[in-house]
Amino acid sequence: MIIEGPVIKFGDKIDTDIIIPARYLKYTDPQYLAQHVMEPLDPEFYKKASKGVIIVAGKVFGMGSSREQAAIALKAAGVKAVVAESFARIFYRNAINNGLPVITLPNSTKEIDENSYVKIDVETGEILVGNKVLKGKGITGMALEILQAGGIMEYLKKMQTVNRN
Repeated sequence: MIIEGPVIKFGDKIDTDIIIPARYLKYTDPQYLAQHVMEPLDPEFYKKASKGVIIVAGKVFGMGSSREQAAIALKAAGVKAVVAESFARIFYRNAINNGLPVITLPNSTKEIDENSYVKIDVETGEILVGNKVLKGKGITGMALEILQAGGIMEYLKKMQTVNRN
């Protein structure tokens, strides 16, 4: 699974209330949530992300509450993947379950510049930035299968069909 696109960078400790502020959690439409993703840091993020971007961030991306809407809003906004030095455990799983690739890369914000164009091999974790190849932590096994299906719901539908045959 190869993903590519331009980079938008954020720092450390981007919590779920920054990703999608709590005041929007009463809404369930992913496209509505997408319009408010990252709003506290960049009110124009939705417009930038709509073309398809890769977020590069520092430590503990997705920390805070376990709101699944954070991953849903990012994906709906056009975020193709998130590369970070580390992720909050629950956010990481929510991202996979919603079909949003998350790649752990040491020193991510030092290794990749804003507006760089990156190409990510999700399975191996290799990230091509210009002529430089960075080695992140790839996604394998069932998590990769869930991503390839487009998320946990699509994966379960697929498995149900396979089991019927």
